[in-house]
Amino acid sequence: MKAIRRFSVRPVLPEPLRPLSDLARNLRWSWHPETRELFRSADPDGWRDAGGDPVRLLGAVSARRLNELAEDPGFLRRLSAAAGDLHDYLTEPRWYQRAEGELPAAVAYFSPEFGITAALPQYSGGLGILAGDHLKAASDLGAPLIGVGLLYRHGYFRQSLSRDGWQQEHYPVLDPDEMPLEPLCEPDGTPVRPALRLPGGRTLHAQVWLAKVGRVPLLLLDSGVEENAPRERDVTDRLYGGGSEHRLLQEMLLGIGGVRAVRAYCRITGHPEPEVFHTNEGHAGFLGLERIRELGERGAPFEAAVEAVRAGTLFTTHTPVPAGIDRFDRELVARHFGEDGELPGVAAEQVLQLGTETYPGGDGGVFNMAVMGLRLAQRANGVSTLHGSVSREMFRGLWPGFDAGEVPIASVTNGVHAPTWTAPEMRRLDPGAGDAELWELRRTLRGQLVQEVRRRLYDSWRQRGASPAELGWIDGVFDPDVLTVGFARRVPAYKRLTLMLRDRERFTRLLLHPERPVQFVVAGKAHPADEGGKRLIQELVRFADDPRVRHRIVFLPDYGMGMAQHLYTGCDVWLNNPLRPLEACGTSGMKAALNGGLNLSVLDGWWDEWYEPDFGWAIPTADDAAGGSGAAGGAGGEGIPLGDSPADRERRDAMEAAALYGLLEEQVAPCFYERGTAGDALPERWIGMVRQTLTRLGPKLPADRMVREYVERLYTPAARAHRAMDTAAAERLAEWKARVRAGWPRVAVDHVESVAGSVELGGKLALRVRVLLGDLAPGDVEVQAVAGRVDAADTISAADAVRVPLKASGEPAEDGGRLYEGLLALDRPGPFGYTVRVLPAHPLLAGPAELGLVALPPDDLQAREAAGVLLR
Repeated sequence: MKAIRRFSVRPVLPEPLRPLSDLARNLRWSWHPETRELFRSADPDGWRDAGGDPVRLLGAVSARRLNELAEDPGFLRRLSAAAGDLHDYLTEPRWYQRAEGELPAAVAYFSPEFGITAALPQYSGGLGILAGDHLKAASDLGAPLIGVGLLYRHGYFRQSLSRDGWQQEHYPVLDPDEMPLEPLCEPDGTPVRPALRLPGGRTLHAQVWLAKVGRVPLLLLDSGVEENAPRERDVTDRLYGGGSEHRLLQEMLLGIGGVRAVRAYCRITGHPEPEVFHTNEGHAGFLGLERIRELGERGAPFEAAVEAVRAGTLFTTHTPVPAGIDRFDRELVARHFGEDGELPGVAAEQVLQLGTETYPGGDGGVFNMAVMGLRLAQRANGVSTLHGSVSREMFRGLWPGFDAGEVPIASVTNGVHAPTWTAPEMRRLDPGAGDAELWELRRTLRGQLVQEVRRRLYDSWRQRGASPAELGWIDGVFDPDVLTVGFARRVPAYKRLTLMLRDRERFTRLLLHPERPVQFVVAGKAHPADEGGKRLIQELVRFADDPRVRHRIVFLPDYGMGMAQHLYTGCDVWLNNPLRPLEACGTSGMKAALNGGLNLSVLDGWWDEWYEPDFGWAIPTADDAAGGSGAAGGAGGEGIPLGDSPADRERRDAMEAAALYGLLEEQVAPCFYERGTAGDALPERWIGMVRQTLTRLGPKLPADRMVREYVERLYTPAARAHRAMDTAAAERLAEWKARVRAGWPRVAVDHVESVAGSVELGGKLALRVRVLLGDLAPGDVEVQAVAGRVDAADTISAADAVRVPLKASGEPAEDGGRLYEGLLALDRPGPFGYTVRVLPAHPLLAGPAELGLVALPPDDLQAREAAGVLLR
């Protein structure tokens, strides 16, 4: 008979073992090998059956075994040491407590998914893993973050394959009581229940679950509660599931309900209130609306509340293409924020204005979550240097009149949490270890991967319906002495899972080379609604099923954190071949590099920024052939892409696949198999590249570097702006912005003249500029000269531009015109040019482009000035 309800009966731990509960309930165990080893030693078979999850282990271990452990002096000594170590970790001052400056009292970090550990499966891919690594690194540094997300009762799907290689999705029910979570409750034990008003008199209630990520609390909102009707109960059923309204409700619960959960947590625990709110992608953008509502209840007008919210908000974009942004029908949004919906006191039209695509080419009928995120955040960033450049170009319509290079979107390159993703054996390696020791370690890790591949491949074939008698060949799959290439990620079309299959005969020769064979381990999930992605997986699986090559290439289903940790540590080469520049960052190669894996990648994301020949190989792209920068141009170049017609796509894939094969055949494999002249016959060049990867590239990759950058460059300025933006200051700033916007059409550059004493290097150029300010005062603006080298079209290079403020001189003329003067240093030889512009200026602006307003000389200024006409 099938049970109609499932729940977990928790064991009562003997008194000496009580610290095990605290160790299991704090997710620090997921990146602390000593704690994991303690749990494994308690019940090795149970640890394996529990998938390395201490909570599940403690729920299944026998009372007899617990009693044995309670009387085992050696185990109790280790338990006491682990508990003491955790206590010290949670309480001792760390980097943040020792850092100088007025750092934020707290930061709230919102994300739709978090990849902390496989025991808490609330992630689908890179965005969630990045969010998890962000929290872990913040914990290690002592940074006072509060994570906020949703608890999906089905998580993301589990993947298996049909007999013919088609992706199958399964959604196991997740029981919060079986996960390292506890309910957030009031002091009297009453569960915290944030609630949202929905159209038609409905209410969406949520339970708040607390996960302890080292020192960082993670609040997860769960709609699967009895108070909800079935429709509302399913809001957090699965990650990235359902239609538009379902997704809208998820994002309202994440943003609005998440702020309410943070307020409750801080009130109950005494945790400092956040001074900074960090929105990890647009999914959580509604958090800004809830904070506007809060300020409105305290009497702040809407425009002032917007300014106050903006001051302390950071928006991080992760997508390099508009198609990756959540966009909702305006009528759907209006209905949920109307009179009988959420946010009383905030008019639906005010909400809609924040997300409307008002720029050229935008769709006025949709509500864009990224647009709202940018409008409600005074600071924004992409996740690599190249992605920052792509983002500035993609969103430049929000800042008309400014070159893409001046759009106020910075970049902080992602990092990965080294303790999570580095093999314990690699962490224990002596930095001075010899070549033989390093090579043997890499072979050990490769051998562990071989065993993991065989185990998972056997399980996959059994799920596909094969009998054990058919699977004897799996014992010969992979070889611990063969060059191993890994490719594992989500499977959207732009990541090109099957590029390696472009020329199957050439690829087969590569796999089966008699002297320099290569073996490939491939994994990845296609979105359940992505039929194209599923066809790519099937194509790869069918190739890998071929008896000729199945010992050299495998596809492993159900890619997740548990599998990833084996792949990153065991692969010699990590392959990444996306369409440039569509990979925002792509951190999987970072994780491989921390373990001595070499990267073979298109110059996209982080690899575009940090690639050097000492660390791996850059796959040339079709952009290079078309005249762009690509591999030859180095970091930061965006290239000249081919068109997007079917013929262009065919040509591009053919060119880049050929480049990939050439690198593997002519450089990668020969380097791996080439043996030195010494008697130990080691691959000296390869080992040298591994060592360079570990010593020179490795220090750039950890997430603690990333979090420090966020703290120093973004969180601290945002907290400073938040403190300066009290209600009165916010009202004054809002009034000033309204006055400047109203008066800006009458601001103009009226006349420019320059005198050069000498145009030789080291000379000076004297500028005299007449501007019209209309109703604005000189203190409302900055008049600026922009100068630098120019190209054949007289365009000033953004990277080379120098901006020089000009000073007002004399009294205003009868027509309001004012003179501004200044000197430009001629400090660079070659073609030189300048222009002038007028920008809004206010001490509470984060930068001159914030309002998107600029006054430039009219196009015909040069001709009119040459004719002796004074422009008015």
